[in-house]
Amino acid sequence: MLVRLSVLAAMTLALIPSPPAAASPPAAASLLAAASLPGAAAPPAAASPAKAPPVTAAASTTVTIDPSYQQAAFQGWGTSLAWLAEATGDYPDEIRNRLVDLLFGADGLNLNIARFNIGGGNAPTVQDYLRPGGAVPGFWRAPQQYGPTEKDWWNPDDPGHWNFDADPNQRWWVDQIKDTVTRWEAFSNSPPYFQTVSGYVSGGFDPKTDQIRTDKTVDFAKYLVRVAEHLETAHDIEFDTIDPLNEPNTDYWRTTLGADGQPTGGRQEGAHAGPALQAQVIEALKNELRNATTEAEVSAPDETNPGIFLQDWYGYPATARNAVDQLNVHTYGTGQRTAARDVAKAERKPLWMSEVEGSWGNDFTSMNSGLGMAQRIIDDFRELEPSAWVLWQPVEDLDNMIAEGNLQWGSIHVPFDCDKSDTLETCPIKTNTKFDTIRNFTHFIRPGDRVVKVSDTATLAAIKGNGTGVTAVHSNPTAQPREVTLDLSKFRTVNRTATVTPVVTSASGKLVRQPAVRVRNKQATITVPAESVTTFLVDGVTQADAAHISAGHPYRIQGLQSGRSLTPAGGRAAIRTTDTASAEQLWTIRALGNGLSSRERYVVTNAGTGERLAVRDDIVVTESATASPDEGAQWIVSTTGDGTYTLINVAARRVLDVPGEATTDGTLVGLWQPTARGNQRWALRDESVIRTDTVSTYTVPGLEPQLPTTVTARLKSGESRALPVTWRWEKPRQWHRPGTVTVKGIATDALGKRYKATAKVVVDTFRRTETASASAYAGGTPDLPATVIGIGRYGGRAALPVTWDPVPPLDRIGIVTVTGTAHVVDGSTLPARVRIEVGEAAEENAALGAEVTATYTEPGYSTAGLVNGDVTDKAWSNWKASGRNPSETLIVTLPEERDVTQAIVHFFPDNSSGGGIAASARVGIPAADGTCAGTDQPVVSDKSEMLLTARTDRVCVTLTTTPDGYLTLAELEVITKTAA
Repeated sequence: MLVRLSVLAAMTLALIPSPPAAASPPAAASLLAAASLPGAAAPPAAASPAKAPPVTAAASTTVTIDPSYQQAAFQGWGTSLAWLAEATGDYPDEIRNRLVDLLFGADGLNLNIARFNIGGGNAPTVQDYLRPGGAVPGFWRAPQQYGPTEKDWWNPDDPGHWNFDADPNQRWWVDQIKDTVTRWEAFSNSPPYFQTVSGYVSGGFDPKTDQIRTDKTVDFAKYLVRVAEHLETAHDIEFDTIDPLNEPNTDYWRTTLGADGQPTGGRQEGAHAGPALQAQVIEALKNELRNATTEAEVSAPDETNPGIFLQDWYGYPATARNAVDQLNVHTYGTGQRTAARDVAKAERKPLWMSEVEGSWGNDFTSMNSGLGMAQRIIDDFRELEPSAWVLWQPVEDLDNMIAEGNLQWGSIHVPFDCDKSDTLETCPIKTNTKFDTIRNFTHFIRPGDRVVKVSDTATLAAIKGNGTGVTAVHSNPTAQPREVTLDLSKFRTVNRTATVTPVVTSASGKLVRQPAVRVRNKQATITVPAESVTTFLVDGVTQADAAHISAGHPYRIQGLQSGRSLTPAGGRAAIRTTDTASAEQLWTIRALGNGLSSRERYVVTNAGTGERLAVRDDIVVTESATASPDEGAQWIVSTTGDGTYTLINVAARRVLDVPGEATTDGTLVGLWQPTARGNQRWALRDESVIRTDTVSTYTVPGLEPQLPTTVTARLKSGESRALPVTWRWEKPRQWHRPGTVTVKGIATDALGKRYKATAKVVVDTFRRTETASASAYAGGTPDLPATVIGIGRYGGRAALPVTWDPVPPLDRIGIVTVTGTAHVVDGSTLPARVRIEVGEAAEENAALGAEVTATYTEPGYSTAGLVNGDVTDKAWSNWKASGRNPSETLIVTLPEERDVTQAIVHFFPDNSSGGGIAASARVGIPAADGTCAGTDQPVVSDKSEMLLTARTDRVCVTLTTTPDGYLTLAELEVITKTAA
């Protein structure tokens, strides 16, 4: 919950006017329009809900929504009540009721989850020094004015030591929202002062030492449970979970004292606790709940980021892990989100993203804040797969944010020092664009819906709880409109009447519902405005067309880091150099359910040996598949939609891992706790043959043709394979007459499965060749064709190999003709010509769609996004929680040799202070060992242009990070010369 980001722009405010008492929206106006929301600013007069903003030429993207991979049923959107409830719960009704509507009302953020902060409370003699709203009262009563060192007086069995009338402000909020909230969580930032080491609820004097007294963990558990029980009875609510710890294993929580002995900081409650102490607290809470009247369960560790979450979780003994019923994590840091996801799946526990805020700008009217929050939501669901998503402090104090560094945490701002005499005019409420864009999600993705896989990192999609209809939310942060094509081909049914209704939030309007667009051929294309967040409401589609992984299909399980394929190895399993002819490198992956859930269990069986992949005594083995698969032979697969997966063993609760991040052929695979690194990610490539390509060849009359020994097979994965083929010859005399002869054959894959093959053979006497064509720029080298078309006496056409005479210097614009010799299969030759059109030199980006490799890629991102033409998306990252690489090398392999002039790196500034941008960069041609020779040049902006003069098909770029920095890129261009 700490303010951790910084921004540098000046803030302008958009005040929310108080609407007239009798105001109501026009009958024709959408209730979703911002103008109908009490307290929300109306869109500018020029913006009409019925009219879309004008658009010009737009970039385009296709978003494939795949409902065959469904996350757990969504529990909802929520907020913590600290500190906003403590600060505003005693405000005049018109102010606090407006705030309730903005957070929990149907036209507001539409939240349905609330986290009640059980305050700790400082000693009676301590002056208030916490931030506005941060002094959340404790539910205890001291018999006298104790100081912070007087800590051994409290007795949980003494009724006089309890004050259940405490915290009336937060409890007022409970009464207002309890009919709307469907899930409650109680949480603690710090125990009461008398259960801490320092005697203060703001942390220890050393923020790295444990702050919760080890002799008071049982009393702390009793305190939390007793307060929860009272709140349930007094307010008629039921807590689902109690979280005793908030960001415990951090160094945020420090108390400092002034010369008078009174504390001067920190500004909020917090208590450091390492994993061992956390475990002690968790087990004490679990024991206390066993005899409690509340049915709440334990949630933990509520850590500040996934990386520390992993440290906590794997630092607990098994007894503490078993005591936790729900996993909570914050995403103030975003690395290793996929590892936290896999922990939850391995442990079979729900996972909440239980707290986040952030600042992506400080102008209330700019879309920056809204776009930043929208992408955070999208990324959290794509990588973390949370069952709930919860804000920390959606109501903030503007002055406090200025004091914190001119930030813009919170979506709704109101002064935290208003009193009973204030009104909405003297205590104004302001919203920023985060408020607007969050509603694009919370209004339309609701509890019971299931988030599904998408092909685009800027889109979140969910199918409705009843299986019909889908909601997609797309963020376009660019300064240009974007043409978005929704591909619905993976749905089982797309009705003829299916439509997509856009609901757009941009500078021109908030939640503006646009006319519906008809779905045609299972696609719909909508142009969204620049700097916008758009919700697409799709009607007329139902469920998935097929299971996520096709039963019976052969899959190659290929390591992302090593590029090698999983293979049986004498009762074990190893990574081996990929051999497309090896049956033992193919596996079938059978779902034990319907194959749609992201927590589905699978049995993985080798297609060549019939053995299944299992874990026995913590060792990955291949074993006989005769017995029913127990949990040791069951696996869960997870993906972010980038084509790679992690494989979690159900019994071992660990993921399939290449030890030591090895890449050597023959390395045995093992198990390890999730880390989100490349040695735990595997591409599942479906090697089912869809068809074989028809072979086109020729011969001359009387000469039997030489047909190829292989044919090209097209696989479901999109790859191709050369399969051996046997041709079935017919009568030899068929080669004596001109014409076209069809030859049938049988191709065989690595598993012995047979496929039809066809060859079309042209029989003719070839008399001449067609003039070929090529292009070049003045001073350049043309790419001459390797074949020319031969024309037969009876109209037959065939590609003949050609040898070209030397090309003269192409030093002027015009037409140059070059002669050559075409070679016919019978040994004869024909004259050939190529017409070269020489034009002025132009430049183009030759990297579009090219192959890109990187020395390291953060899980959840892909190098493929670096060559898609979008210079604004966060396509690639090398972030790690620790041990970050000081530099990374990316290599672009072009389809053919080109005259390269420069490389352009488009960085993605990952936060307002420019995170993700390199310190220096260099470009070159990669050496055999992968190194990239060249001269480093400083990076001074988010676009780095580096000159290179070379004719090559491989270009390397090495990026050096700032000290302890990281890299985030949007695009990598390789500029080459071409003929205009």
